[in-house]
Amino acid sequence: MEAEEEVAAAPRPGPRRRRRTAVLIGGAAVLGLIAGGCAGYLVQVHRAPTKLPSLAQPVVGQAKGEGPEPLSAAQDRRVKTDGDLRELLLEKPRGARDATRLMGKDGWLDLAAYTGLYEKPGEMFGEIVGDEFRRAAVTGWLVGRTQEVEIRLVQFRQEETLAAAGNVKNTQYWVEDEGGTDSWAIPGSGNGRAYVHTRPETRPGYLPMYTAEAHAWRGDIGLEMWIVDTEPISKAKIMDLAERQMERL
Repeated sequence: MEAEEEVAAAPRPGPRRRRRTAVLIGGAAVLGLIAGGCAGYLVQVHRAPTKLPSLAQPVVGQAKGEGPEPLSAAQDRRVKTDGDLRELLLEKPRGARDATRLMGKDGWLDLAAYTGLYEKPGEMFGEIVGDEFRRAAVTGWLVGRTQEVEIRLVQFRQEETLAAAGNVKNTQYWVEDEGGTDSWAIPGSGNGRAYVHTRPETRPGYLPMYTAEAHAWRGDIGLEMWIVDTEPISKAKIMDLAERQMERL
């Protein structure tokens, strides 16, 4: 009976003791940190203050001499495209005659004249206004008795959207949807394509009319080009004109 009482009175080892040990170790660690902090503070108090570096920076002398020369039109494309847009059009080849059916006045197409070239001018007027139409230039010529060429450069403001690219892509979509049409990428354009329609347009009382066209863009300017003839038009012909026109943009 006494043995049982002794056992009951004795402390029991177990989790409680281990938790107590952990508390003691934690308390010792805290005291150690406090003591270390106090010692460090006393050391710093007896040290002389460290002089801070000056906040002033050395004065940099302004460069002297004239500034760089402005870029020429050959180097700065914006100088070229903001000038007379008509000067970027291909020149009429030697021996060719002026086209007689060109729309516009003095080589310019205003908004009404440009949208009047579409099948539904009223609908296109609103779309082109939304595309931030800026201006359009046109040229054309007659070769021989039957071949006619027309070239348009259409420029957009592009303050909100890349309208030149969108307008050309939309046209390319509809042209490629037509049957009897071969197409090729225009070298150096990155996005342009030339098309030759192998099926002529026929109407009673008229000679069959063959058509080739090219559509591309560079920056804010879209290219629209057509060749019409009573004879089939070669790939070389439309590609040559398209490449030379894109080189001027």
